[in-house]
Amino acid sequence: VQLVESGGGLVQAGGSLRLSCVASGSISSIYAMDWYRQAPGKQLELVAIITSGDSTNYAASVKGRFTIPRNNSKNTVSLQMNSLKPADTAVYSCNVKNFLVGAMRGDYWGQGTQVTVSS
Repeated sequence: VQLVESGGGLVQAGGSLRLSCVASGSISSIYAMDWYRQAPGKQLELVAIITSGDSTNYAASVKGRFTIPRNNSKNTVSLQMNSLKPADTAVYSCNVKNFLVGAMRGDYWGQGTQVTVSS
């Protein structure tokens, strides 16, 4: 299974970007798809999560500005980012978790995509 992200780039403050993450290869029984980010010198931060039941949760810092739409049939998850701020500058990575055999769980990561927001 590989996760391929796209859509990062440079944008001015107040602008929008849409990140996409496509899972290639055979993957089933997904129970969560997430976006994380890591800014220079800072810890990895969970930005948004969507579960198999379409429940979503967002970091307080992005709530109301970001959404995490998902396309189950295409194993794709996106991150729609609006009203971007310089503080949103980071490398964004998608993560997919699924059920495997018994108690085993799969945990897959994309390579990351840079988002830079200029003031």
